[in-house]
Amino acid sequence: MICDVHCHFFSSGFLRGISREAGGEGDPAEALAARLGWDAPGTDEALADRWVSELDRHGVRRAMLIASIPGDEASIAAAVRRHPTRLVGAFMFNPAAPDLDARLERAFVELELRTVCLFPAMHHVRLDSERVARVFALAERYQRVVFVHCGVLTVGARSKLGLPSRFDLRLGDPLAVGALAVRHPSVSVIIPHFGAGFFREALIAADQAPNIYLDTSSSNSWMRFHPGLNLADVFARALDVVGPRRLLFGTDSSYFPRGWQRAVFDQQREVLDRRGMSKEDRELVFGGNFLACL
Repeated sequence: MICDVHCHFFSSGFLRGISREAGGEGDPAEALAARLGWDAPGTDEALADRWVSELDRHGVRRAMLIASIPGDEASIAAAVRRHPTRLVGAFMFNPAAPDLDARLERAFVELELRTVCLFPAMHHVRLDSERVARVFALAERYQRVVFVHCGVLTVGARSKLGLPSRFDLRLGDPLAVGALAVRHPSVSVIIPHFGAGFFREALIAADQAPNIYLDTSSSNSWMRFHPGLNLADVFARALDVVGPRRLLFGTDSSYFPRGWQRAVFDQQREVLDRRGMSKEDRELVFGGNFLACL
């Protein structure tokens, strides 16, 4: 059983959102997709159908899809309504938004989205701010999950379009996430990419807060900042600290025609096979923990 906790839903709404910076003429969903070398996403329902077809092709049971620009919550809600047993809805959220409570309550209650995704380096919001504390409090009230991107952050679409990425990486500290998680022990908290360069800090935070999960997604190219570290070492150290029940498999898949990143799964499965991980523990990492957490 495979479940993927980290995929991006690059909808027409996403493309319209970044078109305000990228410029261009015509329908952004068509024009920007062409500039990026992507297939145009079409309607939210059509993109949801394509995702499910892709998951079927690779034998993936469920996936969490992230609406990847603030304000695009309705797109992923439409996708989940179309395939409720296959897709789990997540959405990027900027805590600096003036209507924080109303937007979160709409996403959690009316749209029934499962996970709120914070990118503090992108949105220049400190994790120890009162507004982020409010996000955690509402997630606790509605029994939702909080995803917090820490460490290195790159947005491929912005780079391809020549758009600036004025991120403040100092704001994405897993230790600050740990402090929040301790104060909200009933909230499941996901730190993606093993902390994306803040690996040591992510392990310390997860050791302090048993409600923190680490997602394994992407190529984990942040390892280049840790000389001598390889993926086998990363898994070994993470398993020593959090065990197999708090690792969530993910790929960071995003656009089409590239589709679901099978190579990420194959690489991680090979690493864990070489480690001699039991079948039961592999099933937790690649699917069971997803079902328990989400």
